[in-house]
Amino acid sequence: MPTRYDAAAVEPRWAETWIERGYFHAGVPEDPSEAYCIVIPPPNVTGRLHSGHAIGRTLEDILIRRARMRGFEVLWVPGMDHAGIATQVVVERELRTEGIDRRDLGREAFVERVWAWKDRYGGEIVGQLKRMGASLDWDRERFTMDEGLVRAVRVAFVRWYEQGLIYRGERLVNWCPTDQTGLSDSEVEHEDVDGELLTFRYPLTDGSGHIDVVTTRVETMLGDTGVAVHPDDPRYRELIGKTVRHPFDGRDLPIVADGAVDPSFGTGAVKVTPAHDLTDFEIAQRAGLPLMNVFDAEAKINEHAAEEFFGLGRYDARQAVREALEELGLFVGIEHPYRHPVGHCYRCHSEIEPWMSGLQWFVAVEEMKRPAIEAALDGRITFWPERWRRSYVSWMEGLRDWNISRQLWWGHRIPAWYCPDGHVTVALEDPDACATCGSAELKQDADVLDTWFSSQLWPFSTLGWPEDTPDLRAFYPNTVLVTGYEILYLWVARMIMSGLSLAGDIPFRDVVIHGLVRDEHGRKMSKSLGNVIDPVEIFDLYGADALRFSLARLATGGQQDIPLSVDSIQGGRGFANKIWNAARLVLEVFPGGEPQLPSEERLTAPQRWLLARHQRCVAEVNGSLDRYEFAAATQAMYRFFWSEFCDWGLEMEKERLRSNDAAVAEDAASVLAWILERTLRLLHPVMPFVTEEIWQRFGVGETIVRAPWPETDPFAGHAALGAEAEAVWAFVEDLVTTVRRFRNEHRIPPKTRIEVRLVRREGNASRFAGFEQEILKLAGASSIELVSSADAPGSARLAVQGETILLPVGDLIDLDAERARLRKRLADAEDERGRAEKKLANAGFRDKAPEDVVLAEKEKVERFEREAAALQEQLAELG
Repeated sequence: MPTRYDAAAVEPRWAETWIERGYFHAGVPEDPSEAYCIVIPPPNVTGRLHSGHAIGRTLEDILIRRARMRGFEVLWVPGMDHAGIATQVVVERELRTEGIDRRDLGREAFVERVWAWKDRYGGEIVGQLKRMGASLDWDRERFTMDEGLVRAVRVAFVRWYEQGLIYRGERLVNWCPTDQTGLSDSEVEHEDVDGELLTFRYPLTDGSGHIDVVTTRVETMLGDTGVAVHPDDPRYRELIGKTVRHPFDGRDLPIVADGAVDPSFGTGAVKVTPAHDLTDFEIAQRAGLPLMNVFDAEAKINEHAAEEFFGLGRYDARQAVREALEELGLFVGIEHPYRHPVGHCYRCHSEIEPWMSGLQWFVAVEEMKRPAIEAALDGRITFWPERWRRSYVSWMEGLRDWNISRQLWWGHRIPAWYCPDGHVTVALEDPDACATCGSAELKQDADVLDTWFSSQLWPFSTLGWPEDTPDLRAFYPNTVLVTGYEILYLWVARMIMSGLSLAGDIPFRDVVIHGLVRDEHGRKMSKSLGNVIDPVEIFDLYGADALRFSLARLATGGQQDIPLSVDSIQGGRGFANKIWNAARLVLEVFPGGEPQLPSEERLTAPQRWLLARHQRCVAEVNGSLDRYEFAAATQAMYRFFWSEFCDWGLEMEKERLRSNDAAVAEDAASVLAWILERTLRLLHPVMPFVTEEIWQRFGVGETIVRAPWPETDPFAGHAALGAEAEAVWAFVEDLVTTVRRFRNEHRIPPKTRIEVRLVRREGNASRFAGFEQEILKLAGASSIELVSSADAPGSARLAVQGETILLPVGDLIDLDAERARLRKRLADAEDERGRAEKKLANAGFRDKAPEDVVLAEKEKVERFEREAAALQEQLAELG
């Protein structure tokens, strides 16, 4: 083996080899219980691998590789999403650099241009996923606009339409004026902004007075069709039923009573703009108020408003309306800044405009959401962590009908056609004539479907639905879905509803929700902050294994954010190097082939201990991964390999490896090789490249990818093997650590040997049985023995797990000088603590000093308290 592990050379070679040899390809099991399936959350075709992708694919690959090694027929479905808005924006931007507007190009030519862009640039992320070792079945790669998935989308639309679950209607939608399309509620991100709360006055039509109303969007008063108050508000009871006069166009607006009005908000009276506010829309529906749309698609004032404001953008109109109200003496006051939530487009972050955009298509969710809620409540679908179930259920209960019309050209065209008489024909195949009147003059709906409409079908459409395919029968429902919490509502909830409704079963049994990757300070990664960690660059600098290990080690289930730093990735590279170097040591003395353990009677106590610790690690990893606790599993592997195998196990076996007794050396090599080979298999799902590269040197199989997962009881019924050694080791480890600490604190050179004496008491004669030679080597001791008395002048006295340990050091250090040195350090520490405590006792200091200065003094007190306690313990040990 080379002395240095070269990830940059090893990883691309294995990434290519695995795929070429078809190791990731899944067959179709006859027994569905032998199947294990995950579908990748399809990245946008425009996407490039980022840290969010990397965490999700790492966790999925851990599950997939482990399941494959456990003997399941494993299918991990790759693919990409056509990403309607995102892709159209990218291609439009490219066209603008050529001086071309898509409207001049025309729809058909534009769509052809998008397909050409997709073939040329799309799918960059596919190569990056292969580079990171994602063991996806690339023979089954899908795209949401593949021929089969196009058919699945049409079948879903037509079936729901025929069942009355899809309808066409005119409702208030979330409109993005920048992207020029409607959005579903789930695609709207609410952010707190510093706006304004303005109060203005509507005069009563009969001249008897006025009513003051409050609003955060005064420009929308151009579309007011009423004023609303609470029916029980005594201030306005006499005004209900009267009208006010609109100051700009002279319309009379009725004052209505509605329970949705909060009497404590502002003046307790609100303007009603039903075409531009959802609550107002609902009030208008109950009160019979008309709708008046005063914005066009670009959020500019249209011809329905007073002429003086025509053509103004919404923000300019806000200023103009306020000034006009001031001139008329109708402006009452303004609160600024007024912090309140405002909806923004999830894609371009423009402010959303509630807008009546004409007839749109909707999915009626009321009938579908109840079964989807019950699937979570009755345990058919389990959320990990469990707290996400409550979030899911709460959101589902408040779910409203889903607007699926998008005013785009790129995407799944809505399969609805209209004849001149207004009839609607919805069909699976393009119709030749109107289904109602037979007219051959048909025009297809210009809109495309929301991208999430096709994505919701992903768990079953990728397996061949709506056809009854072998893949669908074997791999549906999927085993588990792994995804970030940010698309729990956008995607996961819809997959559950559509799976139950269309495929007749839940789409997956487990939903594993992970956090979002942030920088080490918890901030969102962004180019402006300069804190982006690019996985592709990391692969070249540190290796994919290093990134995978770092992400898995950080993926605790209880937190929402995953703090990733370059230091943690460097730690992953260090671990890969540690594995490599340990393997070099073992394979230098092991001849190769499948390692076999020596007979039980030949195993030494340290070997039994190491075998027992290995088995505990296997059990801990299995338990953690069964609960989707990736960080706990990864930490267990790391702790065992670095600390127990390398720091202790290898060190204890080195003497036996160098033994003149060939049988002893062979036993030691066999034990280490047996544990190493199994540990490589255990580590493989997290760090596939370095483990494959080392495992190949055993010559025991074609690839570790398809090697068996380490069994939980490899000792043929000898489950207690090593239990006694484990019990003894707890004392031995503490003893060695304590003696090492003592040597370091009292500056005794490493090569100077110390006698170690255990004071005898009833029942403690076997405290280090079987580990005598290891204690001598690891503690730098010349001897270890039992003594009957603790009275030993010139000896240091150490306490280890209730036992008294004597170290005769009178000849090694000047005890009086050492005590004096420690007492001086103790006095200095107590003086420093006293000075800090005096400062903190001063009320003037506490009140006037900056917070960080006060905190520093508190930390100083704690630090010197710890130092003083440690020095007192050292003095006590010297007697």
